[in-house]
Amino acid sequence: MPCERLFGSGIMANMDQKVFAKRRRDVMTQMDGGIAILPTAPVRARNRDVDYPFRPDSDFFYLTHFPEPEACAVLLPGRPQGEYILFCRERNPEKEIWEGRRAGLDGARELFGADDAFPIDDIDEILPGLLENREKVFYSMGRYPRFDQKLMNWVNEVRGKARHGVHAPGEFVDLDHILHEMRLIKGAEEIRVMKRAAKVSTAAHRRAMQACRPGMMEYEIEAELLYEFKKGGAGFPAYPSIVGGGENGCVLHYTENGAALKDGDLLLIDAGAEIDGYAADITRTFPVNGKYRGEQRAVYEVVLAAQLAAIEKTRPGGHWNEPHDTAVRVLTQGLKDLGLLKGSDVEGHIEKGDYKRFYMHRTGHWLGMDVHDVGDYKVADNWRLLEPGMVLTVEPGLYIGGGAKDIDERWWNIGIRIEDDVHVTREGNEVLTRDVPKRIDEIEAIMRSG
Repeated sequence: MPCERLFGSGIMANMDQKVFAKRRRDVMTQMDGGIAILPTAPVRARNRDVDYPFRPDSDFFYLTHFPEPEACAVLLPGRPQGEYILFCRERNPEKEIWEGRRAGLDGARELFGADDAFPIDDIDEILPGLLENREKVFYSMGRYPRFDQKLMNWVNEVRGKARHGVHAPGEFVDLDHILHEMRLIKGAEEIRVMKRAAKVSTAAHRRAMQACRPGMMEYEIEAELLYEFKKGGAGFPAYPSIVGGGENGCVLHYTENGAALKDGDLLLIDAGAEIDGYAADITRTFPVNGKYRGEQRAVYEVVLAAQLAAIEKTRPGGHWNEPHDTAVRVLTQGLKDLGLLKGSDVEGHIEKGDYKRFYMHRTGHWLGMDVHDVGDYKVADNWRLLEPGMVLTVEPGLYIGGGAKDIDERWWNIGIRIEDDVHVTREGNEVLTRDVPKRIDEIEAIMRSG
């Protein structure tokens, strides 16, 4: 059954627990009798007496849906008393008055499907016994160094019992390989949640377009985005929002968002909401005053053509790099047509990498629980073939910074990126963020309507 109650993190809990139980079973079938240990993320201090908002570790959340801090999941295939153990905080009425509700041990079992639940404060006493006589430990070493040390202490404690006939695990296996392959292919429940994240993010981008006026501050537009995220039920933005006007749009990961928006400049917004742990990631670029001028329009049309061509190549059976290769070719041809690349033919410019002066990033990345989601891009040194259930971004751009003496000033400070979230389907693809306007006439129309 879906869990409707909210606990400490504020993450919307709206996926069926059967989904998580199946994931745990799928992991255990690949464990060959070992033990899997997955701590959640630690709470991190922001400043004195204040912590950053807590967000669970993605792998942990993928298998447990448990949103609280100070928790650790253990999978023990074949354990008669139950194969899924969750260590978590106990109920504490006094602390819950200050910090919010806790599921407690009963909630861990009844609401989150644990076969057994123990207090997190008792993990040092209990977990070494669970390691006894297990051949392998499946664990993501290096992610949380403090927990790594605790785990090694537990293993050494078990090793100390060798004369009593107890043997310790002799092999550590990277759990990332199993989990990240699973996470790469999204199931129907995941796509449903990602569509919701896309819908909330779409509303935010449309709101920003309608609100934008010369003289506003970048952070005012960011506030419009955050309002719509929260209104739509998002626990967090999926990443710090990029709201860059004019020359700031040429800074790829600009997040200061503190400048005034000038009449005649473009505004680049890269922002997405997170719903139930799943991210959306959208970029749009539009004129602050609602009307593209000639050079802005010309560059925009090149980027849009590159994005549409790249989306067309995002299909099952194609390889990961095809959308990027396609975008590079369209962008390079466009740069040559605009006179921003001179000499050589398109192939020559691509071979020499001349386009990288204006297009210095890749055309996309996996999308899911992490905005730059997990999953290998190459398999056996070959680009991975796209499969139904994969979700990726398609985001070409062109960035023409100011001050270059070999470029006419009329092109300066035009930074344009167009990004959508694309779900690979059996028939081709589905653009999850298609309702955010991106054609020039559509953008100008929605800005007039504001």
